[in-house]
Amino acid sequence: MDILNLTLPELTIELKEKYNKNRYHAEAIYREVFRHGNTDLTQAAEFKKSGKLAEKIMNDLKVNLWPVVKMEQEDELTKFVTRSDDNLEYETVVIPMKNYKTICVSTQVGCKMGCDFCETARLGLLRNLTAAEIVGQIYYAKHVLGHNIKNIVYMGMGEPLDNFDNLIKSIDILCEDKGINFNHGNITISTVGEVEGINKLGDLNWPNIKLAISLHSAIDEKRSGIMPVNKKYNLEKLKAALKSYPLKEAGIFFIEYILIKGYNDSHEDALALIEFLKDLKVKVNLIPYNPGSGSKYDAPSYEEVNTFYQWLDEQGLVVIKRIPKGQDLMAACGQLGNQKLRETLKK
Repeated sequence: MDILNLTLPELTIELKEKYNKNRYHAEAIYREVFRHGNTDLTQAAEFKKSGKLAEKIMNDLKVNLWPVVKMEQEDELTKFVTRSDDNLEYETVVIPMKNYKTICVSTQVGCKMGCDFCETARLGLLRNLTAAEIVGQIYYAKHVLGHNIKNIVYMGMGEPLDNFDNLIKSIDILCEDKGINFNHGNITISTVGEVEGINKLGDLNWPNIKLAISLHSAIDEKRSGIMPVNKKYNLEKLKAALKSYPLKEAGIFFIEYILIKGYNDSHEDALALIEFLKDLKVKVNLIPYNPGSGSKYDAPSYEEVNTFYQWLDEQGLVVIKRIPKGQDLMAACGQLGNQKLRETLKK
């Protein structure tokens, strides 16, 4: 039983079929493994009188953590690279906040969305991560590295909504109140504007889940130039999906805007963004472009970021200027990707 790939109802079914036990014991296993990082079930109160059963289940139970083959740190930020059974690698970043940590997790090895400014896109899509591989990133950071993880952002390698079923299953596992018990309100899903996925997510009616839109331009021609998804789901279709999305009353969309020098940083770009967002409840994350390997774009200066910020702020938009973290580790926004793996695949 690979518990990292099992929701509590699925684990309950497994216990019933294999050991004729019910949810009472399933909840105990979930609590010990996910909340406490403990696989010694003999110490759980529910198994005190059934040591032999505990040992049988322990022999069958797997917390299948794939090997972490590389770990780098910059100040308190940590990036680690996990290698899967099929010898592919994916990256995770643990970001320091004031009193806790935010974990940026990957949902795919590579990505098929082809965003021109993104390091991950240069790999192409190699495959989806399983729910267990997604959950395993949080489990490793929390129980092996000992980080106090409060927030989960699905902003690592891949387009989360392109791996919809495994994304949703991972959230079900992580938010199970008998286990790790993350709150939906502490989870953010980032998307390039995959409209079909946004609609499917909306159908689940999880209003507390935060949705971040990688916009990067509010001019169709420019957005299509750096984000091929816009040719399928243009700005009009994207906005319609956002307008129909079931936000909670006080909810907002996070609009991610990577500012690229000389491409999307003009006053015209700012006015288009203001127009696009005028009847949406949003907070804009203004992110200076982080150059990748062999990048053809340039990062804006501090003054250029500040000018763009002021154009938006003057029109009443809530804007946060993001300070890049982890650039030297290729761990900042848009930098996740494995150059060595990419070179190997070319051979």
